[in-house]
Formats: sequence, C-alpha cells, structure tokens
Amino acid sequence: MLLMLGMFIVSFLFFYQRKHNNYLSEKESLKAAFDKELLKTRIEIQEDTLSHISREIHDNITQVLSFVKLNLSMIDQPDEDIKRKLTESRELVAQTINDLRNLSKSMSFEQIEIMGLVKTIEIEAERVNKSGLIIIEMNLEGKEFSLGEQYELVLFRIFQEALNNTLKYSAAKHLKISLQYSIKLFNLTLTDDGVGFSVDEIGNNSGAGLRNMRNRAALIGAEADIISAPGEGCSIKISLNLLKQVLNSDGTPANSFG
Repeated sequence: MLLMLGMFIVSFLFFYQRKHNNYLSEKESLKAAFDKELLKTRIEIQEDTLSHISREIHDNITQVLSFVKLNLSMIDQPDEDIKRKLTESRELVAQTINDLRNLSKSMSFEQIEIMGLVKTIEIEAERVNKSGLIIIEMNLEGKEFSLGEQYELVLFRIFQEALNNTLKYSAAKHLKISLQYSIKLFNLTLTDDGVGFSVDEIGNNSGAGLRNMRNRAALIGAEADIISAPGEGCSIKISLNLLKQVLNSDGTPANSFG
C-alpha cells in the first residue's frame, strides 16, 4: 500500500509538472505571438502613414513648386541682377522638387516592390552622398535574391533608422554599408567612424531609435547587434537566419511574416 501510494504521489507530481511546463510553454508562445502581431500592426500603421505623406508630396507639393518654377521662367527682366536672382531661384526650386521626389520615393512601399532592397539602399546612399553630409561606401557580398517584400521593407526601415541616427548624432565622416547574401543567412551591417556612445547609457532620443531597430528586427525574426563605445564609432548588424523563415519552392524566403 505504501509502495502504491508512493508511486501514485510520484506519478501525480510528474503529471502536474508536465502540465505546468506545457502551460508555461503555451503562455510564452501566446505572448510571443501577441508581441509579433502588435509589432506587425505598428509597422502597417506606419507604412500607411508614410504612403499617405508620400502621395501628398508627389501629388500636391511638387506640383505647386513646378507651377512656381514655370512662372519664374516666364518672367523676363532686363536688369542683369534680377535675371541672376531669378535664375538662382529657378535652380533652387528645381533642386527642391527633385529632393522632394526622392523623399517621396523613399517613403513609398512601391520602390521596394519594383527595385528590391539593394537598389533602394543604393539610391538612398547616392542621395546622401550628393548632400555632402557624409561619405557612404556600399559593399555587396554574395548573389542578391529577393527576401520577400515585407521582409525587405522592414530591413529598409531599419536601414533608414540607422542612417538617420548616424547623420544626427555620430558626427561621422564615413559610413560603410555591407549586404551579405548566402543560402542560410542575410546580414545588413552599417559601420561609422563617429564619436560612438555607450550602448547601456544611451539617452532617450537616439535610444528610441535603437529600440525601434531591435523591435523591427524582432518582427521578422532577425537579430540586431549594436556595438559602440565612446570614441570608437558604431556598428549595427542585422542578421536574418533564412533557415528559420518560411521558404518558397526555390529556397528563397516566402513573402510573409509566417
């Protein structure tokens, strides 16, 4: 009887522990699913907002500036000084129109769909290089292939966040962008030669940017590794394990958040 009672107690405890572990595992899975859906919703809301702004810039602001440019070109004044000022004004308006069009494209999801991640980053890098704010060097390793539109959109937004942080806070002169493609892994790395910072002691403004990058990386199952120290620049590496993603028949990641 004592032996049977002991076996019953052991069996009951074992069964209870297994049920408890299953409950904790299910709870963690539900929490992870909820967090993923929440992040996905935030990204979708942001993309809707950016798409709206992009359309407003393209359809309204650039049209008004084009009309102003046309009016300026129709003014004919004999005074050389006035002519010079009008010419300068037309050139400034033309440059503003071009910059706004580029900005509109960078906000639009369509550019990623049409051109892909590498080309879209190249265009953004060229735009910044022309501004003279920083010198960007871009390097591509491996054969480029599509990661899926949603994945590439999130990766591009992470790139934009990292680039904006670099321009605002780093005081860097050079920025290296590396994209590495392989069957198993995709890496996006941005390394600058700026003032650097302590990752643990970062302030609220740029700290929010780092959190955004980590959150967006988590949305697609990627990891964000941020390395920096005062006076030693900053390196941001986004790693996407392709073996963990939902794959198409050709082995490339499927276009979903799976």
